[in-house]
Amino acid sequence: MPDEAPEPASGRITIPFNDNWLFKKGPFEHDPVLAAATPFLSDQSILGGFGDPAWETVTIPHTWNATDMQTEKNSFYAGEAYYRKSYTPALTHKDKRIFLRFEGVASTAHVYINGQFAGKHEGGYPAFAVEISSLLNVGKPNEILVKVNNASRPDVIPVNHNLFGVYGGMYRPVSLIITEKVHIAVTDHASPGLYISQKEVSRKSATINIRTKLENKYNHPLPMRLVTTIYESDGRIKDKQQTNIILSPQGRQTAEQQFTLRHPHLWQGLEDPYLYRVVTQLVDHQDRITDEVTQPLGVRHIRFKKGDGLYLNEQKVPMYGVCRHQDRWQVGSALTHAHHDEDLALIREMGATTIRLAHYQQAEYVYAKCDSIGFLVWAEIPFVNRVTTHEADNARRQLTELIRQNYNHPSIYVWGLHNEVYIPHNYTAEITAELHDLAKSEDPGRYTVAVNGYGDAGHPVNMQADIQGINRYFGWYERKTQDLKPWLESLERDYPHHLIILAEYGAEANIDQQDEQTGEVGDCCGFTNSYNETFATRLHEKHWGYIAHSPHLAASYIWNMFDFCTPMAAQGGVEARNMKGLVTFDRKTKKDPFYWYKANWSKEPVLYITGRRNTERYQAVTTVNVYSNLGQPVLFVNGQEIKSAQKGTTPVHYIFENVNLAVGKNTLEVKAKYNGITYQDQIIWFYHPENKAGNQTLTEREKEHSGL
Repeated sequence: MPDEAPEPASGRITIPFNDNWLFKKGPFEHDPVLAAATPFLSDQSILGGFGDPAWETVTIPHTWNATDMQTEKNSFYAGEAYYRKSYTPALTHKDKRIFLRFEGVASTAHVYINGQFAGKHEGGYPAFAVEISSLLNVGKPNEILVKVNNASRPDVIPVNHNLFGVYGGMYRPVSLIITEKVHIAVTDHASPGLYISQKEVSRKSATINIRTKLENKYNHPLPMRLVTTIYESDGRIKDKQQTNIILSPQGRQTAEQQFTLRHPHLWQGLEDPYLYRVVTQLVDHQDRITDEVTQPLGVRHIRFKKGDGLYLNEQKVPMYGVCRHQDRWQVGSALTHAHHDEDLALIREMGATTIRLAHYQQAEYVYAKCDSIGFLVWAEIPFVNRVTTHEADNARRQLTELIRQNYNHPSIYVWGLHNEVYIPHNYTAEITAELHDLAKSEDPGRYTVAVNGYGDAGHPVNMQADIQGINRYFGWYERKTQDLKPWLESLERDYPHHLIILAEYGAEANIDQQDEQTGEVGDCCGFTNSYNETFATRLHEKHWGYIAHSPHLAASYIWNMFDFCTPMAAQGGVEARNMKGLVTFDRKTKKDPFYWYKANWSKEPVLYITGRRNTERYQAVTTVNVYSNLGQPVLFVNGQEIKSAQKGTTPVHYIFENVNLAVGKNTLEVKAKYNGITYQDQIIWFYHPENKAGNQTLTEREKEHSGL
């Protein structure tokens, strides 16, 4: 039976194409595509027929590395695999254009239809679209075969699996798109075909320009009307334009329409993430809609004021930032909308206002949700960790794809060009400058940023973008925790005219490792195999205290919101895991630093005693740390009130020193009253004199960050 779909009034049909794929993982002794001497649907094919039990039936999103990449250092499959699916186009689609659109295939993909090459893509994070019209047999079964490979290559970024794992597979949704022969472009780097720019934005008016890319595959010119309507969120029409055009049968063409919106409802981030809806229709001389595309419009103006942060529509926005990797435990990168929703809800709960979606283009759904929630987003390409001198063309292509596919998202304020790439310095500086120029050509209205792991803002590869990002891990990879403060002061002194972001900071925290005493240097390299949560908590307390008093920083971002997979590493007692997250890899546990930032950033009431997993105590006299954004808390230990509290690094930090514990079980309870409501938190500690102290006496490291 043909894969029928209802014919919509808009002419375009978009069909989710995620079910009933067959999957076979390599390695293969010979390339099955090149070796096949019979039709692909034949049971004699080297890959086997559709009934071959060697094929596994899977649903997209799918990755073959959900388990092996996460459990053991450098012990995972990276190589070729195949996906195949049968598709029977309806007879009514004979004169249509038919495309396959893949939102994410890692890391390279070759697409074949009935054994014939249809197209390829290099890069595991951008979407890509392939036209398959001429290769299909309408009304008959057709075989779609996708060869996927996630082995590292020097010419495709990222060039290794060091900073994060590139999970192999078709791990984001696939769509089948069917259009008329005249339509809005589908294969312009898999963009929506519409580009919405804005200028002169104020509460009185805003100038909106909409460029639409169009194609005519008839053999003669066609008179058409381009109808664009801007809708309010409740469906009322805000503005509408109709433009008569003649579409040539030769080449892709661009039509522009300009609107002046009177008294626009501005997109004001988390405070008021108001979205208009732009609907562009292509209408023929019989008033038939041949194509229609819908995109979001958030009317806003963003600018940094040097030394004073980011202003959204002339209102200052505190840049409370976190970074986010897209993977999770036993799922890998094959995430559902529910997974993304949970991540964004946790980020929102903590009070963050901005997200660095690192180190690669993330799911389209995530950018759309950030639009509707109101986060400010840093979007970037995976030019990370190492330079091979063979990756420049692919970096340029992935940046073009990132920008064109996400051009219309109001949440995105900056395009990221690279992260921690260095030698050879001249080459890296030159390609970074070229990427900056490319970003400005594609999108003059947004900032660019490039990131260095060395503390010197004047490093040879720096200052090639609008904003210089710097990753610093004082107390972890380098020096001591308190050394962040003089470094921040040096930036203000030496670079007063520059936009600089603290792009990463943090420390690993294994919730199964605890200690009462911490020094000023963490065990970054596993010398004691201790990544204890207590040290990370104290580090974040100090670091945010310094950052909060550094208004010259354009923004700062915690590395990372969630633990994530690092398949080439084995440190801190867990293989293939980076534990710098504020939330565990499975999203089940919020670590103590999560509540530190929630108390400092969120408007929700927070009253929290730290150290709740550090239950086995060895000190009879100890210190209790409490986070309260409700004012002065009252601490009770075994029912006795502890009255003296010192203020910590920010106004929400209360430190109770010289607290006496009884032998055995101790109940710690804290209370605070706010707006007539009493809040409380309670934990249990066990003190046993025979318990032994941990060892947190480590040697200070002078080397600056260049690692995970």
